[in-house]
Amino acid sequence: MKYDPFARGKFPVGVRSIEALDTSRNCLFPFEVWYPAAAEHAGQDLAPATQDVFTVSGGSTPRAQAAVRDATAQGGTYPLIVFSHHSTGNRRAATFLATHLSSHGYLVAAIDHSEVVSAALARKDGETAEQRNARAESWVANRVPDMRFLIEHLINTWNSEARIDSSQIGIIGHSFGGWTALATPEVEPRIRAVVALAPGGNSRPRPGIIPAKLTFEWGRNVPTLYLVAANDVPLPLEGMYELFERTSSAKQMVILRRADRLHFIDDVEEARIVRRWPPFQSFDRSARLMRCAPSNADATTA
Repeated sequence: MKYDPFARGKFPVGVRSIEALDTSRNCLFPFEVWYPAAAEHAGQDLAPATQDVFTVSGGSTPRAQAAVRDATAQGGTYPLIVFSHHSTGNRRAATFLATHLSSHGYLVAAIDHSEVVSAALARKDGETAEQRNARAESWVANRVPDMRFLIEHLINTWNSEARIDSSQIGIIGHSFGGWTALATPEVEPRIRAVVALAPGGNSRPRPGIIPAKLTFEWGRNVPTLYLVAANDVPLPLEGMYELFERTSSAKQMVILRRADRLHFIDDVEEARIVRRWPPFQSFDRSARLMRCAPSNADATTA
């Protein structure tokens, strides 16, 4: 049968929220885990009356995701995919993607990163440029340890009929999370595949973008997919081309024409308000020039 990447998979999807304390950093991290659910939940993950509804921390508008809260798991062993969100994001930033992958037989996990859960890393009113730069450095320094903690904790403690295949682990990240996805394989040998969605990390970041660097010193072949947006202003295509060229592993790039960086998260139209937040104030003029892409933005490959 012809594979349709947009068609939902054969499994209904369950979702579970857990917390884990990283004693080395004295930080309590929330996780979200999506997994293939038992056949008894078929259709419940898509029905508004039975699918999970949640609110994001700091928000008040309820949101739904195509999963059943604490559903009975479908027994089996599944590859693990870990997801890293954008700066100012959260672990549920791309539930459309997590639930879609889980419906195809993946166990997907995401973490609220350190800058979200640690008061010490939060933005502060009246901070100096030096303090702001130090905070950005701390954001960068904690990202990869966050992902390693997520992987290690799940492998050692996840208790479910939907078991983790620890030999099959991939990582996906968006924006700052895309940088995280490209940086983690250098120190986490269990990562076997990378998907970078409009990633940061190029050598000439625009003003206001976190100046995180990449070495690509992975020491092995880690197949990598870049999925990027043609109309991305903060993270433009020239930076994507640079990262692609520097990636020595097997690689492919897909460019979404008429799309921008927000097309990789849930509720894209609502999320456009992010452009009015720091650090995107630097892009006020450029953002006004952005074309709002329709949801059926097309693609080219490299």
